[in-house]
Amino acid sequence: MATKRTYQPNKRKCKKKHGFFARKKSNILTSRRKKGRKRLSK
Repeated sequence: MATKRTYQPNKRKCKKKHGFFARKKSNILTSRRKKGRKRLSK
């Protein structure tokens, strides 16, 4: 029996957790904009 690997990528789940709108909700983007970031989110 083959065992499952630990990392099983799922694009939707990843985007939900770390995407643009996830960051927008938690107000991180505004602080990063103030700092002068070139790239705001992954």
